[in-house]
Amino acid sequence: MPDSDNSDISRWRRKIDELDMELIRILNERARCAIEIGKIKRRRSFAIYDPKREEEIVRMMLRQNQGPLDAQSVRRLFERVIDESRRIERLTADKENS
Repeated sequence: MPDSDNSDISRWRRKIDELDMELIRILNERARCAIEIGKIKRRRSFAIYDPKREEEIVRMMLRQNQGPLDAQSVRRLFERVIDESRRIERLTADKENS
């Protein structure tokens, strides 16, 4: 592989690393928001699982998607993010109730 290709790959990998750092910051911020929502839900005796809200989030992200991710990829990614948010809400509730 020519040196220019290696250089290009290295540059793109550095960009991916930067984006990954931003993603982890944003995902943790989102998790903190979910934890706070979970606390409110528990105080009000609301269910943690809200399928209508979850589908609303997915639909919103599908509308905002400009690619290159396809709709199935966006749906799967956000379903996973939402699932993990729900899990962290439950874990936090379990710790508070212990």
